[in-house]
Amino acid sequence: MPLPTPRSGDPSALPFADATSDCIRIVFADADLLVVDKPAGMPSVPARTPIDPPCVAWRLRAEHGPLEATHRLDRDTSGLLVLARSREARTAIGRAFEARSVRKRYEAVVHGGPDQPEALVHLPLASDPLRPPRSRVDPIVGRPATTRWRLLTASPVPGKRWSLLELEPVTGRSHQLRVHMAWLGMPIVGDRLYGPSSGTEAARLALHAAWLTFPHPRDGRTVEVSAEPPCWADALIRNTSPPSGCNGITHWHESVSWPNEPPAANSGKIGRDP
Repeated sequence: MPLPTPRSGDPSALPFADATSDCIRIVFADADLLVVDKPAGMPSVPARTPIDPPCVAWRLRAEHGPLEATHRLDRDTSGLLVLARSREARTAIGRAFEARSVRKRYEAVVHGGPDQPEALVHLPLASDPLRPPRSRVDPIVGRPATTRWRLLTASPVPGKRWSLLELEPVTGRSHQLRVHMAWLGMPIVGDRLYGPSSGTEAARLALHAAWLTFPHPRDGRTVEVSAEPPCWADALIRNTSPPSGCNGITHWHESVSWPNEPPAANSGKIGRDP
């Protein structure tokens, strides 16, 4: 089935909204696990409502049998997802996450840019009961959340300020990377929950789970996998159209109006309607 082409200027239309199992790339497979490169727009866990699209495990079950995601990846985020073939494997990977034996790195294009090459962010997070499904920085009831970030490159386009960052979540709170970046005044491009309220017509959230390492559930050996970031990252940084067929993206918004500066840090947008 061909991917749908969104209406021009519609930022909510994701190119992978109707993605099929053909869009899911298998990165690693054995008797215990399946690691896939999930496209954006596809849920990583079973849907909550009948109108939600099927999750990754459901789409792969005909070819690979019963599977269960061992961790969550936001629906709008692309990249590496670990699926277990058995309850034992699921339990073992879950324990590895609890012991922080799993390491993940993401790549993200953000509005603005940092004034230093790398840093560690400690900002406690809590769910926002007034704006579900958002999370917010909350020093009173928030759970500890830590993100390590590193600048990879900045846009060379005059008058445009975007940056490509490598993000490593030391903890794994809901929407952690998105909230932390927005709080620092560098919201992720295409973020409809925490990004700027206008001027953002990116086709999708510019966040990709690019690298993952974890102990194998059967013998503890280290498994290291990676997935190349989509080519939209370079296109955004250089303000050019991505090549035809760019990782499944079949369109590009030509009338994009990007703000020259990011919203101010601590601007009150955390946990509120953008």
